[in-house]
This record gives sequence, C-alpha cells and structure tokens, in this order.
Amino acid sequence: MARAASILGICALATVSGAAIAPLRAQSANVVAADSMHPADSTRLVAMTVRARLRNVLGARVMKAGSLDSTPETHDREILSPKSVRFSFDGTKVYVNALEGGKTLVYAWPSLHKLPTIVHRFGPADSALFRGDSTVFDYPYFTQSPDGSANVFTGRPVESELSTDGRWLFVPYYRRSFDASAQSPSALAVIDTRVDSIVRVLPTGPIPKYVAASPNGRLLAVTHWGDNTVALLDVSSGDPAKFHYVRHMVVERVLDQTPLAGTDRDRTCGFCLRGTVFTRNGRTLLVARMGKKGGVAGFDVASGRYLGTVMAVPRTPRHLELSADGRTLFASSGDAGVVSHVSAARVVTALRGARGKRVRGPRWRSVPVGGGARTIALDPSGTVLLVALNWRSEIVAVDATRLTVLARVRVAPYAVGLAIAPDGSGAVVTSQGHIAAKGSPARKRGLRLGGNSVDVLRLTWSGGEPAKSKETGSTAP
Repeated sequence: MARAASILGICALATVSGAAIAPLRAQSANVVAADSMHPADSTRLVAMTVRARLRNVLGARVMKAGSLDSTPETHDREILSPKSVRFSFDGTKVYVNALEGGKTLVYAWPSLHKLPTIVHRFGPADSALFRGDSTVFDYPYFTQSPDGSANVFTGRPVESELSTDGRWLFVPYYRRSFDASAQSPSALAVIDTRVDSIVRVLPTGPIPKYVAASPNGRLLAVTHWGDNTVALLDVSSGDPAKFHYVRHMVVERVLDQTPLAGTDRDRTCGFCLRGTVFTRNGRTLLVARMGKKGGVAGFDVASGRYLGTVMAVPRTPRHLELSADGRTLFASSGDAGVVSHVSAARVVTALRGARGKRVRGPRWRSVPVGGGARTIALDPSGTVLLVALNWRSEIVAVDATRLTVLARVRVAPYAVGLAIAPDGSGAVVTSQGHIAAKGSPARKRGLRLGGNSVDVLRLTWSGGEPAKSKETGSTAP
C-alpha cells in the first residue's frame, strides 16, 4: 500500500560551557524539497521541520555554516564529541556515546528526558568488573597507566550493539585514556539495559571501533580498526561473567603497532576495518575495509578462516547494512560520496571462491549523496535508507530500492552517527565535535568549528507507523 513519509521535526542535543546561546536566525522555509518525487511512491518524503534544540557553546560556533532556525535552545553539558547513537530494544530509551566525555548518555524516548548517565571511568574499586583480565590474544601494552594498573582508566566509547534479546548493550572503547596512540589493548563494556549499569569489562585489541551481534545471538564480532583483526566473543550463555573469546581472525596480515606511537590512528590503521555484519544465516561475516584500496572482507564464521576481499565496492566503504530479509547489502563510502547496494548472495559466492585473495566481485549499484557519507540506517519497513553526511552537515533520505535521493535536511556540522527508532517514529543523529583542518572538504564549505550536537528527527508516515519488513531469510546467505 502506498505511503507518504514526512519528517516533521528536529531537536538538537549538545554540551555547553558558559553563557546561554542566542537562537540562530530563522530559515526561509522549513520544508526541504525532495530531489526526486514519485506520486505513488511509498517512500515519498514531503516535509522536514526543526522543532527544538539542545546544544552548547562549541556547537554554536559554526562559521559560515548557514542558518538552521530560530527554535529556542536548552543545554546538556555532558555531550562532548558524540560519536554514535542506539535505541533500546523496546524503543523507550536512546543511548548516545560521548567519546571524549567518556560517557554514554541515556534519554527517555520520545520525551528526551535525561536519565542517569553511564560513566566509563574505572578505578581500583572497580577491579571486579575485569575479572582479572587486562589483555587478550597476547596483545602487549606500549604505554603503562600512571596508576600502575591497566584497568584504571577512562574509556572512550565509540559504537554500540545490543544483544539480540536487548538485555545487554556492548560498548567498545576507541582507547584507554592513558594510551594516547591507541597501540595497546582497549576494552569492551557490557551494560545491563535493565538498570543501565556496566556489569563486565573485557579486554580487546587496539581500537575496536565496531561491534556486531550474530543473528542467533550466540556471537559478538569485535572489529579492530587498529590492526586488521576481528575477534569473536561467545555470548551464548547470557551471563556476562561467562562471556569469552573463541576466535581471533586476520584480514591478510596483522598491523604491527610498534612504530605507530605519535601517529594519527585514523590514518595509520592498515586496512582500517570498520562496518561489520553477519549474513542472515550467520555463516559469513562481512567487514568493510575503509582504507584507501577499500573492499569488503569475508570470514567463514565456523572456522574463522579468512575468505578474501571483494574490491568492486566504491572506495572507502565505512558502514555496512543488511536488509531484513538478508538479500541486499548496503554500504556507505565516505570519500566516494555514494551509497551502494548489491546482492548479498553474490558477494558471499565471490568471497567463498576467492581463496584468501582480493577479487573484483559483483558490481555494486550506487547513487551520489555527497562527500563524507558515514552511518546509514534502514527504516523498519526497509524502504527508506537514511545517510549521515559528515562534510555537508546533512541527512539524506534515499529510496532503498531505486537508490534515488528523496530529500535532504540540514543538521549540525559533522554529522556522523545515526539510528532510527524501532517503530519508525523518529531518528537521532550525532554530530561529533570537530575543528576542520585547513584545506579539508569541510573547511572549503566554510565550516571551521562545530558539532558536539545531537539532532532528533521526527518521522511521520501516512497511514500510521511503517510496517516492519519481514525477516524470513530463507533464501538469504
């Protein structure tokens, strides 16, 4: 049945230090026209309107960024470099990872009432959370904690993942606070979402930027941006005290951490592994290689064997998303400025015949959306794909089938994270604090200092909330 979609509101959340901020001048129009409209299209987007904003002094100092609106603003001091966002399983809470703040902020949804914050700071009194572990897979420490214990630190939360039953929230840390060059083992927090408290902390390899749960809920993939490896954590017991690693898998070669002190780890990251998804049957793990040569790597989950890499995906793939039926694989590519999709079955077939090598693989279909494409998310019906554009400070809505741009809306500068509510009623976008480098694409667009904000989109569908896409997966890889 045809549906029309409209995004009715945006509210931004951000930190503050000091005086209140005067509202930005009003937009000339609150409705943003779609690039492509189809009268009978079930994904037709018709309106985007700013509703309210919480932001900070840093977030407001945006030079030549263009106007947003004159909506009254309130403030949240704890949002510092918000990197990612996730809804709770039942859609009643929103978790925002404030990377440099070392905190996960929790808000009630849709009221945005502030709930108690989860602090990723550990002292001697918290030693029981680590169960005596400070490293795994023989990872060495290149930097020692000034407190004498590797488990006394503040974690820098990056992404997150829910267990398949929604009970546990897994939050990896970019690094431990004393490990400035992120060469040493980092860590992964396990949060009980019933009480929003950390109940276990496990060691990881360097820079575990991404985590993904298997469809059957038995495994968690921990993807290490820092050294070309992926770990598999057995979480099948449902008891955090019994969670344990069962695999340590390598894409081609392990990146030696020894010479990386003082380097920019966003660049000295080898293949820069990030976006990670299990296929619907759980037999194959797909991992995006965001490094210059790109590609999507694959592993056989049962054996941990590296299958190879398909290279035809547009350069610098960052985020991977699988359709609910498991048949279509989506990818965002930052430098290429596109969103792409391909048959997941064809990717798996190519990988399983690659014999550990790089192969071209199937051709991906792409649509240009703008530079700096970061996180992508499908709405519950699987018909609309939202894309966060870091360089353009926009959220783009794309028809997931046709791969055509439906609409755009301005958000705070340096948008990076994105999540859609389980019922499709809204979406939340994080814009990380950032100073644009001289000569960078963002600087050329007039952005110097911005971010430290969280924008909230209200999604309204004619005929009610979008029906959830079927997850049969019977013929999916």
